[in-house]
Amino acid sequence: MMGGVTLGLIADYRPGSFLLTSPRRSLLATGTQAVVSEPDPDELAARVTKALVDSDAPLAVGALPFDRAAAPHIVLPTSARWERTEGDLRGVQRPGGHLQGIPEAVPVPAPEEYERMVARAVRRLRAGELDKVVLARQLRLRLPEPVEVRALLANLAADNATGHTYAVDLPGGRTLVGATPEMLLTRTGLTVDANPLAGSIARHPDPVQDRLAAEELLASAKDHDEHQVVVSDVVEALRPFCRSLTVPERPSLVGTSAVWHLSTRITGELADPEVTSLRLASALHPTSAVCGTPFTAARDTIAELEPFDRGFYAGAIGWCDARGDGQWVVGIRCAEIAGAEMTLYSGAGIMPASRPDLELAETSAKFTTLLRAMGMLTPA
Repeated sequence: MMGGVTLGLIADYRPGSFLLTSPRRSLLATGTQAVVSEPDPDELAARVTKALVDSDAPLAVGALPFDRAAAPHIVLPTSARWERTEGDLRGVQRPGGHLQGIPEAVPVPAPEEYERMVARAVRRLRAGELDKVVLARQLRLRLPEPVEVRALLANLAADNATGHTYAVDLPGGRTLVGATPEMLLTRTGLTVDANPLAGSIARHPDPVQDRLAAEELLASAKDHDEHQVVVSDVVEALRPFCRSLTVPERPSLVGTSAVWHLSTRITGELADPEVTSLRLASALHPTSAVCGTPFTAARDTIAELEPFDRGFYAGAIGWCDARGDGQWVVGIRCAEIAGAEMTLYSGAGIMPASRPDLELAETSAKFTTLLRAMGMLTPA
């Protein structure tokens, strides 16, 4: 039997709801009692906790944008439902069937311009201006009819049973939908777990070639360097909140349906029981896995080179209850949906040894998570 979110939970999803799955249990929250949009992380956590204590809302759900100065979108729902994550979803009909090609698809930037962006970043990296930067692409689609989000979620959950499928309502009638392999953090009592991913390679349909790709990633000095940058970044962000941290010496290998990743699971014990999962998420995000390092130099490079505003792409999606417990994931492998329009996002970590053609191929491989769920072929 293939893991995945229960059919009942997805069947009950409606526009405006919040869905977050994990390999163990899944959450569907509906309705809106209140919305909190405070950019300051300490004030945001305090206001959300007070609102939870003063209301009958079961928890708070929502998203933090990539830009720390932008307004988050945190909702106190009217109801929340948990279910064990289980069930075989392989028979779910894919929306729109299998489309031969992609109707009205516009890559932003164009592939050749993305390679030039990477080359410019590599020159700065080799000059010592920064250590790493993540550069993203968009794929803008206009479909013949509005996207059936519920069917898309079912397909994403079926294809990515070991990760987290999510749908979060955004201001302006938009919905962010995705299937991320990366948990930002989970807080349970005084225990906090983080699981940064960095260093990737596309999977191969042939099992032998797929195993060789995994071995290539494990042997890649460039990818290990990129991964270590992210792990160090997460450890430094957690250290002020924790009395102790446990960090494995070497990363392990985890895979999605499209990509292999290097992974490290970090565990800490909180020093202050009042620090909530939402406050921790604000401190950790955006990690260098989606931004780069040093943070300011990487953020400024992204703002200069990327021809779009990331919005909630590469932000954090999750929940927090009145005790401060909760789970937040990294908002990648996603698309922003508005009616019949979809904007897909994909990024790659750029290091001094990066090759523009390989980084373009990596972003194309990451697009396949959403394209497969839509029944579409991989873009060129």
